Amino acid sequence: MNSEVLILYTRKGCCLCQALEKKLSNICLKKLKPSIVLSIVNIDSEKLSLDIKMKYTNEVPVIVLDSNLLLKKIELPRVSPRLKEDMLFYWIQKNLNILYKTS
Repeated sequence: MNSEVLILYTRKGCCLCQALEKKLSNICLKKLKPSIVLSIVNIDSEKLSLDIKMKYTNEVPVIVLDSNLLLKKIELPRVSPRLKEDMLFYWIQKNLNILYKTS
């Protein structure tokens, strides 16, 4: 069974990106329903498509759910940098609940 993937588009040297990456890395994403895995993607990577770069280059950090269950990628709302790890976990779960109930 394929996992749901939470993609964090980030950039080296971006303090907001680094802070969100650290928080997401410290959260047990497997405890979410459905469980998800984290994928951190540098927006400046040469491997990234031009479409993605153009869409998110001035927006990072950006969180996108790559859902195998919903068969699409969904950009999540911008998260407050003030959220602590426990509240970030609940924020993600709330967004997952909304996405999977409306599908």
